[in-house]
Amino acid sequence: MIKSQFGVLGLGVMGQNLALNIADQGYRLAVYNRLATGEENIVPDFLKKVSPQHTVEGFSALPAFIEQLERPRKILIMVKAGNALDQILDQILPLLEPGDILLDGGNSHYHDTQRRQAQLQGTGVHWLGVGISGGEEGARNGAAIMPGGERSAYDQVAPILESLAAPARGGRVTELPCCSYIGSGGSGHFVKMIHNGIEYAEMQLLAEVYLLLKTQMNYEAIAHLLEQWNQQERHASYLLEITIQILRKRAGNGYLLDFILDKAGNKGTGAWSSRAAMELGFPATMMTGAVYARYISSFWEARQRLGEYGRQPQGGRLPSVKELEESYAFARQINHWQGFSLIRSASNHYQWHLRLAELARIWTNGCIIRSGLMEQLSTLLEEGPLSENTSFLQSISEKEGAVPSLLKAGLDHRLHLPVFHAAYQYWVGMTSPRGSAQVIQAQRDFFGAHQYQRIDREHTEFFHTNWLEL
Repeated sequence: MIKSQFGVLGLGVMGQNLALNIADQGYRLAVYNRLATGEENIVPDFLKKVSPQHTVEGFSALPAFIEQLERPRKILIMVKAGNALDQILDQILPLLEPGDILLDGGNSHYHDTQRRQAQLQGTGVHWLGVGISGGEEGARNGAAIMPGGERSAYDQVAPILESLAAPARGGRVTELPCCSYIGSGGSGHFVKMIHNGIEYAEMQLLAEVYLLLKTQMNYEAIAHLLEQWNQQERHASYLLEITIQILRKRAGNGYLLDFILDKAGNKGTGAWSSRAAMELGFPATMMTGAVYARYISSFWEARQRLGEYGRQPQGGRLPSVKELEESYAFARQINHWQGFSLIRSASNHYQWHLRLAELARIWTNGCIIRSGLMEQLSTLLEEGPLSENTSFLQSISEKEGAVPSLLKAGLDHRLHLPVFHAAYQYWVGMTSPRGSAQVIQAQRDFFGAHQYQRIDREHTEFFHTNWLEL
């Protein structure tokens, strides 16, 4: 039997669509899924979906699957992150040989990826942490792919991974695939995690836009306005596009949105992003605000009970459409600034040497946060950090004036707008040369003798005061 060039282990929704995509690229493929209660027919059902001209072999026995692969074996593992993945590694490792390459395509925590890489040191087996964005559609038709680990291992699987990626958009190079070597260690899964953190904030911003517009427009009018925004390069995005479709989805004589419980779920990557930001000492306020907004929504039953204690909205002026549009553009720029700055902090800390412009290029297509703004950033980031880009900062500054009206309307009408607030407070904090931290430093020195610096002395000098001494 002719050996297969590539293997896919795990035929969930993402695994199946990636496998079909690989087969479409002309590779000889082997697929595996365990035999378990409720999963007995997954492999035969999948093989029915495969085009007759493609060469795909299906297995439910792990040794036979491994034996079918040509050496060095290249296996994309698509199982749930965490303990299930560790169990698969324990089962498969005795069947492998030095030089074989395992690719984890799930949403693993980057620390777990680095732990597994360390576990395999000395075995000769390589472990790549591969971030994949784009959902079911991207997996099938072209995703954004972020592989991290040993460069030599990536080079061996690069032709396959790059063939699965969507073509880049905008920027200076549009013919390259949305896949590129990210860096060593767990960098691939780290940047996918931050991608999801940016995604959390982008989704929450649109939810807050909806909340503001719902006070003065019906769903069709909101959808029409957002459609106009989506025709502009600075606003255009996949998330805006699907929000328009969501607003128009009917259910009987009404709209489906009115029947959906406002209790948001999350799979952990947003919280991981926020935790990583805290570990690195970076203020990723927008993605953290979006995570907490989902947490608050999850207390649905308590919110129904506590609703009677909230004061009645005071009414008052609502932001104009222009003010809302400018505030939305303002907040999105802040969100991407925070996201890429957090990645830069991690790159410096872990010595990954990440290329931010290349990351933005990968995210111009195939992924959930693809947008016109991302296409602009793929060029801007080639010039250096966004915090040092005069045109980028000036663009944010010009929009700042619209935001207070939006925030005041939110307070007057009693609307929960945490991510708009987070964006504005970050900007104010970062552009205020003199803040309030001197009080914090005095307090810390008072009760803990932690010392402080002075504005009239060298910042290398530290001082302590006996605050009780008159």
